[in-house]
Amino acid sequence: MSIDETQSQTVEDAQDALVDGDRAFQAGGARAALAHRTFRTMFTGAFLSNIGSWMQNVVLAALAYELTGSSSFVGLIIFAQLGPLLLLSMIGGLLADLFDRRKLLAAVAIEQMAFSLVLAWLARDGDPSRTGMVAAVFAIGVGQAVFGPTYSALLPALVGKQDLAGAISLNSAQMNGSRVIGPAIGGLAYAQFGPAWVFLANAVTYLFILGALRLVELPRAEPPEADGPRGFRRLAAGFGIARRNPVVSRCLTTIALFSFFCLPFIGQMPVVAADNLAIQPRSTAYGLLYACFGLGAVIGALSVGTILAGRRLDRLARVGLLGFAAALAVFSVLRSALPGYPVILLVGMMYFLTVTSLSTVLQSALEDHQRGRVMALWIMGFGGTVPLGNLIAGPVIEVTSVTTVLLAGALLAVLLTRTAPALVAGKVGNSSLQP
Repeated sequence: MSIDETQSQTVEDAQDALVDGDRAFQAGGARAALAHRTFRTMFTGAFLSNIGSWMQNVVLAALAYELTGSSSFVGLIIFAQLGPLLLLSMIGGLLADLFDRRKLLAAVAIEQMAFSLVLAWLARDGDPSRTGMVAAVFAIGVGQAVFGPTYSALLPALVGKQDLAGAISLNSAQMNGSRVIGPAIGGLAYAQFGPAWVFLANAVTYLFILGALRLVELPRAEPPEADGPRGFRRLAAGFGIARRNPVVSRCLTTIALFSFFCLPFIGQMPVVAADNLAIQPRSTAYGLLYACFGLGAVIGALSVGTILAGRRLDRLARVGLLGFAAALAVFSVLRSALPGYPVILLVGMMYFLTVTSLSTVLQSALEDHQRGRVMALWIMGFGGTVPLGNLIAGPVIEVTSVTTVLLAGALLAVLLTRTAPALVAGKVGNSSLQP
């Protein structure tokens, strides 16, 4: 492989690992990555900004349900928030290759900050415009669809290939850590001060990433290879690889079905809290419930690379699916808040144990030159189908109940143990992809 191809592949690997924070933590290399001043500055800015984003995310769903009492509107808000990741992430990746990444990141951060201020202005009224809320959330989601690929493409140039593993680990940890800290703060602030102040606080946190961009000099993007697949051609090439490789095909099928059928409960969490657990969405108790789920996700991701290191990850994926199904089924029938906290922690742990295991099995089945094209499909299957699932789950909940939707997701997780991939030979832990 040529030097240019190696650099291009390193960028693709970073993008794959960072888009959803689904790469397990790696013990070595984190300290070396932090020794790079530019990376350390950008890492800190991104972490503080992500805390604000998760503060806003948890309050958005709670506010949507509090205003309307409609799970359908909650699903619409989630779709507006995450749908652009399905529709526009590849366009964001193309923009990252064509424009100055520092200016692009700054422009997108300013755009997201502006529409967060719009949300705060709308929420100052006790009865904000539903159309205005959806439009503002969608605009923020469009910005994230550009910001994510651009930020992740910078990583190899910030630390160099020798420290890339540590940088990926730290970014995965900060993305999952912000899922714990942000909802806890957001839930408390929502209960004490109301949604407008939470959205305003999130707008302020964009100053951290803008300040980091002001403090560093970022390398310019390398021009893309003229003969390499780009955009939708890259996506089509990924489909071809998946058709020829049964392990890849099963991984992608499993994650897409899992995300679509089993994960709507994440967006519909305020409905579960209010209808089943008697937890009001505007309460500290709700923020803590969401934070417990995020903490479980962190534990699940870290466990794959620590206490479960060396185990066959195809088997861990099946164990994760069964554990997720059991925990989600228990969570769905609970009618008391107190046991809900440890159970939702277990749901989050099994959720990310499954996702991290599947991701690593998938990457172990790919050649280096295939990984970027196939992982574009993973991003669509993992992140892109969640908003679609929420959009459909909302009306189903109104016709049946949120318990029915959760139990259906638990049943599907059990069935997915039959579609989950199996490696022909050898432990994944012996691969260089093993955390």
